[in-house]
Amino acid sequence: MVERMSSTPTAVVTGGNRGIGYAVAQELVRQGYRVVLVARDQQRGEMARSALGTLGGSDVALAIGDLSELSGIRSAAQALLTACPRIDVLVHNAGIWPSRLLRGENGLEQAFVTNHLAPFVLNHLLEPRLVSSRARVVQVSAGLYTKGHVDLERTPTGADFHPLRTYADTKLCNLLLVPLFAQHWSEAGVRINAVHPGVIRTGLGDRVGVPGYVLKAMKLLWKSPRTGAAPVVRLAQGVTDPTGRYFHIDKETPLAPMARDVALAQQVWAQALDLSGLPRTPPPSGAPGVA
Repeated sequence: MVERMSSTPTAVVTGGNRGIGYAVAQELVRQGYRVVLVARDQQRGEMARSALGTLGGSDVALAIGDLSELSGIRSAAQALLTACPRIDVLVHNAGIWPSRLLRGENGLEQAFVTNHLAPFVLNHLLEPRLVSSRARVVQVSAGLYTKGHVDLERTPTGADFHPLRTYADTKLCNLLLVPLFAQHWSEAGVRINAVHPGVIRTGLGDRVGVPGYVLKAMKLLWKSPRTGAAPVVRLAQGVTDPTGRYFHIDKETPLAPMARDVALAQQVWAQALDLSGLPRTPPPSGAPGVA
């Protein structure tokens, strides 16, 4: 991708080649944003980019990176820094609901990396662009975080792996840090919020066998990706002006107690720095009242 200087606002959407991410990208393109998709599969990413390009108006670009691996996250970040002189919106949509235990680089469980470390690392590596544009960062979350438990020793490697529990645990890890990022960026003008878009009919959690058939049948009753995209786009546009908050669809909702544990959040932040090889700096002190 070639660097492009432009006054057109730029939105980066991870996992933007399908599901909610694609629906978010569609709406942002329609509203005049230059959209950069982050996808791990070149062919699928190009298909999505091409389809979005038919909507007209804005440029659509693609950055390739496997967000289930730390090396892939860094590759995606470098591609984005090259392609994006500005980042006005960053939507962390990519996520995994694992059906089996898969470990990647450094023995880290891949849902832990995708759901938790990828947003954390991208926030840090893209920070110069986010700060210069006073960006909006939107974390696509999940109501199942309330079923999560953080074990700093076992969760990163999936030592206590279970498909549902691991998904909930990794979503909780991610959500714990939203108020800390709000504090971290409090003087820079970058605003970050998390949103559970509802129960949406996407490919998340798809699997084979009887459980897969049951899940597909259930999904017939779930809402469309376009419906799920609406609250994400609303936060990306800054229609509301909070930071460090959690939204259940359109309604701001207090975080459950396990996600308001500032001491645990600081430990999770410090561990994420260590695991990702980022410079070790003191975690934010927390922001009472922000979340």
